[in-house]
Amino acid sequence: MKYENLTRFNDEEFKRLVGVPRPLFLKMVSVLQHAELAKKKSGRPHSLCLEDQLLLTLNYLRCYRTQIELSADYNLAESNVNRTIQKVENALIQSRIFALPKRNQKFNEGDYVIVDVTESQIERPKKTKKFYSGKKKKHTLKTQVIFNPQLKQIVSIQIEDGRKHDLNIARKHLKEMIIYPYIMADLAYKGFHQIKSKLLIPIKKPNNLSLPQIAKQINQEISRRRITIEHINGKLKHFRILTERHRNRRKRFGLRMNLIAGMVNWMLLN
Repeated sequence: MKYENLTRFNDEEFKRLVGVPRPLFLKMVSVLQHAELAKKKSGRPHSLCLEDQLLLTLNYLRCYRTQIELSADYNLAESNVNRTIQKVENALIQSRIFALPKRNQKFNEGDYVIVDVTESQIERPKKTKKFYSGKKKKHTLKTQVIFNPQLKQIVSIQIEDGRKHDLNIARKHLKEMIIYPYIMADLAYKGFHQIKSKLLIPIKKPNNLSLPQIAKQINQEISRRRITIEHINGKLKHFRILTERHRNRRKRFGLRMNLIAGMVNWMLLN
């Protein structure tokens, strides 16, 4: 799929084909152009134009095809496909345009954030216990996502091993949590005593008793607001590199998660 073949499609069809809207795609192309101009040594020219290099990278992130398939489609060597993907990813991240919002923001008294953890399956590692998730019964990497409904932005991403419980991840990154006035979460965070006064979680039903009507109404209100984070996780996992079993090295997983979160933030605001 080459960019010159996509010009005949309208904006809706373009997004269905590429995975990002046309304005975001053009913004990313301009970032790559600035990165090319900033080079001290240009080196050998690439056989693909910048638009096609970006398309190749988005195709990889969204469909998670093997690099040998992409090399056949774009008439490149497999190693050149890998270098192109890494070059585009690095240029987009280093531009800071797709960086997450700064943490030193002012909050009103009633502001809150929503926190949740999503998991991505990985290849079976040599040290199996470290990444084995008892919940998924697979080897995974966990991603803690903090979403601010007032800003309509993902404000924080943390990557941890699949073995760690959601609550332990939150305790490890306590500095990320304590700055917010209120934190909405599910019952997995019930024992989070460090921010007990800020925590908004559903009321658990006691054994052999029914919940009072007021407690049910509170739970419904929390669920109605907390469902937003599930939609955000769904938007992140439109990119199959986060949904299918991760075949790459784990050290670039955090970079790609942050890049995709930055693209989702851009789409939420525009």
